[in-house]
Amino acid sequence: MAGTSDAVSIISKLSEHEDIEVIATTTTRYGRDLALSAGADEILVGRLGVKEISDLLQVNKINLLVDATHPFASEASLNAIKSTIKSGIKYIRFERPSIKIPDHDQVFQVSSFQGAADLSGKIINNKNNGRIMHLAGVSTLQYIIKVIDPRLIVVRVLPMVYSIKKCHEIGIPGENIVATQGTFSKEFNKALMKEYGVVAVVTKESGEAGGTISKVAAAIELEIPIIIVKRPTIPELENQMIFTDIDILVENIIKQKLNLKID
Repeated sequence: MAGTSDAVSIISKLSEHEDIEVIATTTTRYGRDLALSAGADEILVGRLGVKEISDLLQVNKINLLVDATHPFASEASLNAIKSTIKSGIKYIRFERPSIKIPDHDQVFQVSSFQGAADLSGKIINNKNNGRIMHLAGVSTLQYIIKVIDPRLIVVRVLPMVYSIKKCHEIGIPGENIVATQGTFSKEFNKALMKEYGVVAVVTKESGEAGGTISKVAAAIELEIPIIIVKRPTIPELENQMIFTDIDILVENIIKQKLNLKID
């Protein structure tokens, strides 16, 4: 189960072995293109529930499901776990390593996107002018637009038609949409924050691969409050095999030749 830069690396390493066939699932065409370029043998696009995943596992005679979805895709991980239990198939999780959040008076951690929206609303209400920069994905904008005028929200989203169209639909003006791909340096983030005159930043703890470190560093240097949504907890993962190193994960799969006796 793909859709992340981590999954791209895993697929790329596995596809080097002729005796391993990789079927990847993603929720977007962008994710499909990444998986295809990495060497996946087949890619399925769309959101999959427990039944759809179970059917996919059985029809394709899958031996192992590797869940490399985003840390915030908790529903996808939960569906994957339930499906493998139902199908009697081995499940392993690649968990993107967390980062240590700096202990700073401009850094605020919250447990939900609604909490982030409420806090950002309080911050902007205490300012005479300014904007909120939203760096937490287009799917979470639904929370912040209930609290803050969309015209005061600057978003950075993937350069996809769906993302840009969604921003327009909820009232974010075109000049406040930064459509770009990848992780960015502290300097780039600082430049954006200064250019748009933001008074607070909303992001999520996506790990180093998600660019969280550079976003936090930029906000701290500019003395701008940054609100970080903590990762969701998935109790069902407690008894599952979890890897935080891509090379170790791949080595274990190759070592056992998919006989599923993974150490």
